[in-house]
Order: sequence, then C-alpha cells, then structure tokens
Amino acid sequence: MTTAGLELTVLMPCLDEAETVATCVHKARGWIERHGVDGEVLVADNGSTDGSQALAEAAGARVVDVPEKGYGSALKAGIGAARGNFVIMGDADDSYDFTALDAFVEELRDGADMVIGNRFKGGIEPGAMPFLHRYLGNPVLSWIGRLFFRVPVADFHCGLRGFRRDRVMALGLRSRGMEFASEMVVRAGLSGLDIREVPTVLRPAGRSRRPHLRTWSDGWRHLRFLLLYSPRWLFLVPGLVMFAVGLLLTSLLVLGPLEVGAVTLDLSALVYSAALVVIGAQAVTFALFTKVYAVAKGFLPPDDRIDRLGARFRLERGLLLGVGVLIAGAVIAVWSFWRWRNEGWGNLDPTDQLRIVVPAALGLILGSWTVLASFFLSILGMDKQVELG
Repeated sequence: MTTAGLELTVLMPCLDEAETVATCVHKARGWIERHGVDGEVLVADNGSTDGSQALAEAAGARVVDVPEKGYGSALKAGIGAARGNFVIMGDADDSYDFTALDAFVEELRDGADMVIGNRFKGGIEPGAMPFLHRYLGNPVLSWIGRLFFRVPVADFHCGLRGFRRDRVMALGLRSRGMEFASEMVVRAGLSGLDIREVPTVLRPAGRSRRPHLRTWSDGWRHLRFLLLYSPRWLFLVPGLVMFAVGLLLTSLLVLGPLEVGAVTLDLSALVYSAALVVIGAQAVTFALFTKVYAVAKGFLPPDDRIDRLGARFRLERGLLLGVGVLIAGAVIAVWSFWRWRNEGWGNLDPTDQLRIVVPAALGLILGSWTVLASFFLSILGMDKQVELG
C-alpha cells in the first residue's frame, strides 16, 4: 500500500552488488533531498551473499528480501512493497545516474504513466554496453517491439524507467527473468498507457564481477516474449503470406507447368505449393486460437476485433464453410475415380492425375481443418464473455 503524501520510490533490484549499491543509494537519496521530494530508496534484494543488504541499509535504503530468483521477481516484489505513488527503477551497479532523475519526475508529474530512458539519445560511454548489445541486440529487439506493438519506445531495454505505481500494478506483470523489461513496455502499450521517453546516460558498471545478463539466452527470452505476445506476427502475417502464395501457385500449376525464367515448375512444385496452403491455413487459425485464449486468460488485454469476431462468427458458419470446402474436395476426388473407372482401372498418366488429386486432397484437408477449427474456437469462446458459438 502507498503511504499518503509519499511521492516517489527509487527502486533498485540487487544481487551481489556490494561494490556499488551504497553509492547508488547515496546518489538517489541525495537527489531526493536536494529537490525536496517526499520519497524513499528501496532495494529489492534477490538473495545477495556478499553483504549488499547491510550496505544498502547503512546507506539509508529500505531493504526487502525477495527469495524468488530473477530480475522480474525482484522488481515485482519491489513494486509491490514501494510506498511512493511514482516509482523510478534502476540497476544497483552504478551504470545509471541516480543524480539525474529530474526528467523522469517532471514527465510523471505532467501526467505520463510510464517514462523510459533512452540511452542512445542520452549517450553510451565507452565500455558501458557490449558491441553486440549496442549495434544488434537492443536496436533489433526495440525495432521488433515497435513494429509488433506500436509503442513509441526506441530503447526497449533501458533499465532506468519511471512509472505510476498503480498503473503498473494493474498490468498484472508475470515474467520472472530479464524479459520483465519487455513485458512492462508491451503490456503498458497494449493497455493504452501514456508512455514517454527521456534521454539518459549509460556508464560502465562499477562492479568487478561478471554481469548477470547473458547475451544470447536473455536475448532469446526477450525475442520469445515479443513473439508470444503478438499472435499477429507469430502466426497471422506469416500464415496469410504462405496461404496466398501457396494458393496462387497451386491454381497456376493445376493448369499446367509454369515457366519462371529458365526454371520450369511442375508436379513437385504443385505438391509443395499445396502443402504451403495447408501450413498457411493452420497458422492463420492458430493466430485466432492464441488471441482468443490470451484475451480470455488475461495475458493480453480485451480486443474489439475479438468482440466483432464473436458477433459475426458462429459455429454453424464455420461448419458450413468447412463442409462446403470438404464437399468440393470430395467432388473432385469422385471425378478422379470416375476417370480411373473409364480407363478400366488401369494405369493413368501420373502428370494429369496429380493435377486432379492434389486439389482434391487439398479440399479434403482444408475442409476438415475448418470444421475442427470451428469447434475448437467455439470451445475457447466458452471461457470468454464474448460468445463465439
């Protein structure tokens, strides 16, 4: 619970930062006192064994112990224990300047829900960020985040950020590891919070031990999170592209060989293009499954598009579509058997026969998949207020 009148909590997650935690606490307390802010410094300790807790307390911080391991776990516990209406979080390794919090507090007082530092605008001192992080990891993941979620953040993983405590508590953040930084921005963007950026400087960390951040595994955790929270880009967009390309090629190859420059596409390409249609259709329906499930379980916020889908889609409509496609495939299959019968059940020209059999099999597969998908989507809709069947 926040304490009435306490405006700010400066929150520092900590794991074995004995070399720097006291310095960070002194800097934050000094800024609070110089600016007359009613605030506190809170250290969320994640199981330090080097005496960081005592050093933080001696420097004037309040310390909460967080037994559950992980960067996200420490921050969630710290946010829950914070007494300030505003929270500014930053690492306790002295890489962020706790003497320059003015811009964060000004934006929060101006009505921002979340304020994120931008190290690329504020400056990255030599040795402060590894080459791969600076020129590949952070720019690429930040670009993906902006593309997927349309949030105006150019530095998704800056560890110095401020926010209104009640707004972030309402997001129901779940991540326990380093991907917590991405989840905070993504969930805030999806919930329509007012997110702003301010320049901040990144300096080399003051500790001598190796950093906790692991380049490839933690980078993958961030990327995995971004993909899992965006069914559109994980399933829908690739699925629509594969379905459209596969359907176009299948339609052309059914009519005969296709000349593309010096290359001739024929039966093998027909089979592969039909497979692309099936894979694309499955990906599109998986996008719907994931979206409905994620909204129903609270992983993603409510979406008007899902409501409109529920208003228009009924199980019976999906069944009619699926059965229609199934019947079309069955009719083509019967035609192929009729041709075989007229040939006396003997050998047929495989070239001509495949141009009939592949569309027949495609219709049977897509029709069956549509029927099954319609039932499953309706089952998912049972756990959502929007009626999907």
